[in-house]
Amino acid sequence: MEKAAHPRTARPGTAHARTAHARTARRRRAAGLIGVLGALLALMLAGAGPASAHATLDSTDPAQNSVVATAPQAVTLTFSETVSLSSDSVRVLDPAGKPVDTGNPAHADGKGDTARVGLSSGLANGTYTVAWRAVSEDSHPVGGAFTFSIGAPSDTSVSTTALQGAKADGLVAALYGTGRTVAYAAFALLAGVAAFVLACWPAGATRRPVQRLLMTGWTALLASTVAVLMLRGPYERGTGVGQALDLSLVRTTLDERIGTALAARLLLLAAAGIFLSLLVGQLGQPPKPAAPAAAAPAEDEDAGDAEAAELRALEQRAAERPQREARLGLGVAWLVLAVALSATWVGADHASVGIQVWLALPLGILHLIAMALWLGGLASLLVALREGVGAEVVDRFSKIAFGSVAALAATGIYQSWRGLGSWGALTGTEYGKLLLVKSGCVVVMLGVAWISRSWLARLRSAPAEAAEVQRAEVPEPVGAAARSEDPVRQAQLDRQRAATASAGRERGLTPTRAGLRRSVLVEALVAVAVLVVTTMLTNSPPGRVAGEIKAAGTTAGAGSAAPAAPQTQPGRTVELKLPYDTKGRTPNAKGTATVTLDPAGTGPNEVKLALDGTDGKPVDVPEVQLAFTLPDRDLGPLPVTLTPAGTGRWSGTAQLPLAGTWVVSVQIRSSDIDQTTPTQQFKIG
Repeated sequence: MEKAAHPRTARPGTAHARTAHARTARRRRAAGLIGVLGALLALMLAGAGPASAHATLDSTDPAQNSVVATAPQAVTLTFSETVSLSSDSVRVLDPAGKPVDTGNPAHADGKGDTARVGLSSGLANGTYTVAWRAVSEDSHPVGGAFTFSIGAPSDTSVSTTALQGAKADGLVAALYGTGRTVAYAAFALLAGVAAFVLACWPAGATRRPVQRLLMTGWTALLASTVAVLMLRGPYERGTGVGQALDLSLVRTTLDERIGTALAARLLLLAAAGIFLSLLVGQLGQPPKPAAPAAAAPAEDEDAGDAEAAELRALEQRAAERPQREARLGLGVAWLVLAVALSATWVGADHASVGIQVWLALPLGILHLIAMALWLGGLASLLVALREGVGAEVVDRFSKIAFGSVAALAATGIYQSWRGLGSWGALTGTEYGKLLLVKSGCVVVMLGVAWISRSWLARLRSAPAEAAEVQRAEVPEPVGAAARSEDPVRQAQLDRQRAATASAGRERGLTPTRAGLRRSVLVEALVAVAVLVVTTMLTNSPPGRVAGEIKAAGTTAGAGSAAPAAPQTQPGRTVELKLPYDTKGRTPNAKGTATVTLDPAGTGPNEVKLALDGTDGKPVDVPEVQLAFTLPDRDLGPLPVTLTPAGTGRWSGTAQLPLAGTWVVSVQIRSSDIDQTTPTQQFKIG
């Protein structure tokens, strides 16, 4: 007894010292990891360069807002990347709003980044509106509208603002977004629960709640994939939900990249169904017990103890070997299926286009798998705690969750850099704001996970609670014994059976287990919000593209904040002075842009542009663009082709077809990175 007491008094001190040392080491590693990730994020965002994701319209023929002498035979659009077209991707409307195109646009000369539609013959003079809609390489619909004039500009009943963008029908967009969210959640459930069973809790394959989770994930992913496939056509074309059953639209979708990905996902789900049957069938079989050793004579009992123990260990390993081999084979199959299913998302989304596709694709797959391991594992852990698993199972998942979070952080930082391009895009674009919301949700999840770790520490410290709870089977009463002729007695029996079943379910939930389960439940609920925001992110243009679109639209909208527009007199020359400052350090970064219009009336106007520095001397710049917009009539911007006329001097001709309050904008770039666009209003008529 004295010998036993001595080590017992020494162990607590030693264990306490080791625990304190381990905590200090973990804190140092966590602080180091956070510092490295923060520095990496700063370096990536600081060095971000230009990239493309959603397709943008580069040029048109006829040019936007141009005036052509004779009617063209076709309208041609050129994009920044390959686009997919439908029968109504390009529409041309006359001033009265009637279509004048021949329909069925196609790629010009077989080039995937173009769209061309023919025009009817005998078009009259006036202003025509071109509305276009296409699907970019990353599977997102894009659209817009512009005008050109034949002979001379005219009034038009068509609003380009109403035609801008590629907005889908409200109900279709809601259903399509819901389908994508359910697909993400179902993949996390399917892949995460299967991984939890394989890596942490093989015995869970025999539990009905776990089997229901697996089937729920598989069924939900199948249903959501079919729904997204049916809704993709109406979503792209902006039509109603009634077109979801149009098989011609489904065939068109299958010809696109996202349709191919959805079809591949359906085939992979068939393989996943076979995998689930093997998972439950093989892991659900308990290992065969080792054969009992033969009784040894009393005089040989001491000598044979070591050999008997070794023999029993060998027999135990031999009995467990089939299950270990089954787990290994199923683990390889799980990895192949998880990577393949993840590729059906990554291969048809933002990662498939833009910069560093070779790196973005595998990191995108890693991001999705890490998400599934974490979020699907949380759902499994909720069930496992209810079933009374021991602390060993929770420990295994804790290690997997830590690795998943590290992978999510690293890949998420890269995706943020690739999608944003600048710090300003975090707050200046919808993509950046959604990214901030997602980051906030992830931080909350990490905080709850930290609380879960404290509950896990309590579970480890209580041996009685840390052990797995052996669930007793409650026999069901049968025959006449299960029923009673007396209704009151029968009600009592029903309540007793319900209480017995409830007690059987709650056996595993000790106070510590219940606290751990509550924190995991909160973590899982926040994970649902993360999935919703992730879906919204994939449907939003990346911050780089959104910033470019916003900058391009500044010209038309900036006039509302400009000072009161000076009134011009027909036939008189008007001179507009626009101070500018690109915030650069070169001598041409600050000065005044002077725009002269003659005769400052409707119709053609001779335009002169002069750039003078702060000292009043002419300055030259690498790039300058001049445009006019009539916001009240949704006309413009109308660019002016400028011809150099000396240092800091340009001239050209502007067509101002209507009277009203116009906005002149001058885009000035003083260096490779310094640029500004001053604007000013003026009235004609």
